[in-house]
Amino acid sequence: MNILFDTNVVLDVLLDRKPFSAPASVIFSWVEVGEFIGFLGATTVTTIFYLATKVVGKKQAEEEISKLLSIFAIAPVNRAVLEAAINSKLTDFEDAILYESARNAGVQAIVTRDAVGFKYAKISVYSPEELVKMTQTIKIIGTKRAAGKQMHVDVISTG
Repeated sequence: MNILFDTNVVLDVLLDRKPFSAPASVIFSWVEVGEFIGFLGATTVTTIFYLATKVVGKKQAEEEISKLLSIFAIAPVNRAVLEAAINSKLTDFEDAILYESARNAGVQAIVTRDAVGFKYAKISVYSPEELVKMTQTIKIIGTKRAAGKQMHVDVISTG
């Protein structure tokens, strides 16, 4: 599944904003190992660079952005995205840009702590906690199904 990360979720991880950083970090780790394809909006990258530069300086900010770019794909922002965002039902322009860039990038879900900002989205919107719970449930069901199939195959092959 392709998931776009809202800026607030990325900042939760980078700034270790508790209690939000724990579930967001889990999802980051899933992106790192390839369980999901993670996307960042191009505007998220510029916002994070700006904020990081103020806090840790330009050199460290560049290193953090390089790390993000090695893990995440980028949902581009172009004229079509901006025009769709300005005409969107979403009231927050930044959220509208992220949403439209996600749609144009073929993303299936957005992970955010501001679900209200995406209330008119036609893409699934999850909080980090919801996405972690949902994914863990799917993994448990998948493991049980795989175990059941394996047991079935063993029974057939020994009988």
